[in-house]
Amino acid sequence: MILTSLLLVVLLPITSKRLCGTPNVADKKLIESAVAELTAIAGQKALPTFAKKDISNFKIRKGMPIGAKVTLRQDMMYEFLERLICVALPRIRDFRGVSDKFDGRGNYTLGIAEQIIFPEIDIDKISKIMGMEIVIVTTAKTDEEAYALLKEFGMPFKSSKKKH
Repeated sequence: MILTSLLLVVLLPITSKRLCGTPNVADKKLIESAVAELTAIAGQKALPTFAKKDISNFKIRKGMPIGAKVTLRQDMMYEFLERLICVALPRIRDFRGVSDKFDGRGNYTLGIAEQIIFPEIDIDKISKIMGMEIVIVTTAKTDEEAYALLKEFGMPFKSSKKKH
């Protein structure tokens, strides 16, 4: 089964939102735990996401709960971004920095393999290790502007000699 989390953050040139999400899960208890964990990580109520159409290869039917998401803006977004950069990312084993690839429109997506890198998650209470996607949406028009913005926030990119 695919299980994802999605966290969306918006930054200046301003970040406008951050979205966290969990991948799809057919088990209702896993959806509930994904929503609870994402709520604890983001500090804001997460919402379950539902399938928009049938996908027979994944045994997913339209309307089935498949994950969770939360959109952060303003103060909550900046607080989450600070915790992500200063606390969570350094807790990743063999961490060598994050990719410096953007989407061409100034937005950045970061995949996290385990939710246990966040200190809000008690490893003894989780039922399944799940990953998540963190999407940082900025008002920057180019990747270079967004790179400079995230660099100023302290995002640990692999190659710091790039776009500047």
